[in-house]
Amino acid sequence: MRALNLQPSSAMAVYAHPDDADVAAGGLLAQWASDGCAVHLVVVCDGSKGSHAPQADPGSLREVRKEELQLAADLLGATTVTNLDRPDGGVANDEELRSTLVGLIRLYRPDVVVGPDPTATFFGGVYVNHRDHRETGWALLDAVAPAAAMPLYFPTKGEPHQVGRLLLSGTHEPDVVADVTRTIDTKVKAVLAHASQLAGDAEAIRDVVYGRAEQAGRPVGAAFGEAFRSVELAF
Repeated sequence: MRALNLQPSSAMAVYAHPDDADVAAGGLLAQWASDGCAVHLVVVCDGSKGSHAPQADPGSLREVRKEELQLAADLLGATTVTNLDRPDGGVANDEELRSTLVGLIRLYRPDVVVGPDPTATFFGGVYVNHRDHRETGWALLDAVAPAAAMPLYFPTKGEPHQVGRLLLSGTHEPDVVADVTRTIDTKVKAVLAHASQLAGDAEAIRDVVYGRAEQAGRPVGAAFGEAFRSVELAF
């Protein structure tokens, strides 16, 4: 495990649900943004099924979560927010999604792309990684390597762009840790901005976020950290 020492000029974060980026990488994204990086946030799903309440209205929830997404993105300092509005549970690594992601990569030309590790399925015998997370991760990998960099893939989607590095969160094989001590409070505020997802217990969520970040930072001596699997792509 090593400390991540990286300051891109442009970065893209691609996640399935409105709160995923904040939970997975909010500290790092906020840090980059505060240092002048253009951070482009892409959310694949509309969040319309993100409730355990059977009486919840999907249309109303969709609008609430869109507002929460923008509030959280503003807290992080994101330059742009793109919501692809796929229904929760409906993500597939299909040509349409890959084409859209390739177009966004070629538009924003990020040095680094951050997203979920699709190879991580089971966590501690108590959690199965959401299908939307896995499908988003696979589509992102396929869009970055090799499609976005090769002109014959999706030729109408702009000039090719080679991403230099992938950082994959929610992974069983982390090899880098970002020290997010400076921005951990911002990360917590961004996570708490998704009030519809807190089940009325913001204090418990706050403690979980701080606790996980403290644990992630230990291998590199950071007070708070976020761990990733790093893939440096050959040009």
